[in-house]
Amino acid sequence: MTRLSLVRHGQTDWNLARRIQGSTDVPLNSTGRAQADATGRALAAGDWDAIYTSPLSRAAETASIIAGHVDLGEPTPVDGIAERRYGEAEGLTGAEILARWPEGTPVPGRETREAVVERALPALLDLAEHHDGESLIVVSHGGVIGSLVRHVTGHALPGPGEVIPNGSVHTFVYRDGKLELDRFNVGLEERDLFTASVL
Repeated sequence: MTRLSLVRHGQTDWNLARRIQGSTDVPLNSTGRAQADATGRALAAGDWDAIYTSPLSRAAETASIIAGHVDLGEPTPVDGIAERRYGEAEGLTGAEILARWPEGTPVPGRETREAVVERALPALLDLAEHHDGESLIVVSHGGVIGSLVRHVTGHALPGPGEVIPNGSVHTFVYRDGKLELDRFNVGLEERDLFTASVL
């Protein structure tokens, strides 16, 4: 069994303004760096074997900050866990998107959740198979984590209106060739859970 703790990157100015980022490479802001630091301090309660990250800078910086707390080297980038591409919706708010493309209207260039799972899930399975019996930190994005959670839970989570917060941690386990959700949105105050996650 391999444990993978998926972390959403810290806040950016576009997160703060509620603008869709997607593949646009927006850096962390000061709040985002503080969130990454808090997540890193919480994860330091556990014992980790490796850290991986989306290549986008907001995730890579988050992962680098976390790596400093958990005594791991520089994070290794994995292209398959980059954020969902939102095409022409990138840079827009939810209201602006609905004004241009009403509910049910395709957004040009937007990647489907199914397509996100088709690239992100094999990337995670590959990591799990190469780290049998180990515990990994994987820093990614809300769109990726949400798509994976929906896929492995049969859309039971996240619930209506439930978000993937910046700096949040979601634990998965890989066993018998399958990825399963262990805990959704682990509270950073629950540091004992990270200790209990050691395999």
